[in-house]
Amino acid sequence: MDYFPRLIEGGYEGLHFLSDQKTGLRALIGIHSTKLGPALGGTRALTTYDSETAAVTDVIRLSRGMTYKAALAGLKLGGGKSVIVLPKGNFDRGALFEAFGRAVESLKGRYICAEDSGTSPSDMDFILKHTRHVVGLQSKSGDPSPVTAYGVVRGMEAMAKHLWGKADLAGRKVTILGVGHVGYALAGELHKRGAKMVVADVNPQAVQRAVKEFGCSAVSDAELVTQEADIFAPCALGGGINDFTLPLLRVKAVAGAANNQLAEPRHGEALAKRGILYAPDYAINSGGLINCALEVLGYDRKEALERAGKIFDTIDELLRRSKESGQRPEAVADTMVEERLAHG
Repeated sequence: MDYFPRLIEGGYEGLHFLSDQKTGLRALIGIHSTKLGPALGGTRALTTYDSETAAVTDVIRLSRGMTYKAALAGLKLGGGKSVIVLPKGNFDRGALFEAFGRAVESLKGRYICAEDSGTSPSDMDFILKHTRHVVGLQSKSGDPSPVTAYGVVRGMEAMAKHLWGKADLAGRKVTILGVGHVGYALAGELHKRGAKMVVADVNPQAVQRAVKEFGCSAVSDAELVTQEADIFAPCALGGGINDFTLPLLRVKAVAGAANNQLAEPRHGEALAKRGILYAPDYAINSGGLINCALEVLGYDRKEALERAGKIFDTIDELLRRSKESGQRPEAVADTMVEERLAHG
């Protein structure tokens, strides 16, 4: 694959391939933009990708999403993302993340890493041994999942206001795909608000925990996308809205915590044609980024939740502008980001 044309066309600043023979580290760091500040974004750790091209596609799409997420959240940060392809078999996890810390340090602060899918605050502590450009530490903000979930549920309340005339989720049926860290926390937030939930996850233990603690109903992944409900919340990995799942959806809205929920941009248009209101992922799931960003400035949990709560205002504004202009929500969100990037 020719990477340079794709990077230039998408406005990306850099794509870094990083390796360490001793630990088996194979990592990618994508930096989309540092116009507003250093690029902050999570570090994913996955066992494998179908190909190197798939890994590159993932990391650059995610890094662009972080630029948009930070700008829309009003943060003086740019967008970046990293992926570690975990070695097969036994390996020293601590040594691997220390090696990654050295790689992050080599970028001299252009990229700040954080927890993401497959990583934890304890992994961030290993990275910290070799660079200060890491957030999500156990001693500071820790796991950002609860703040992400709080922001998502506030965004859902804004959608409820536009759909049903009242920012209230009591009695609404929400289907959640993925009840890991963020999905589990989201189920908790919805439970507090009196919503009804149906959940699915590849991990049966995660499903049982949600069923036991929040009274959720459980179905398979395949069954979940066919459920009639008010809101579908994709909270697993990206691409949950695709050619296979989209025609099966029987919901009024899509609002979840996953990144890159649309497998392709055209799926946003397809949702609109079916009358399904879509909350752009980077607009509604920025709570975790807000949480980590505040760690750079001096962490305060109350402030993190207050700022994540303003996602309600963001979703409310973009849905209002969408209705007034006739543009789809994701197009309006892109315009709002471009306005903020232009003003610096």
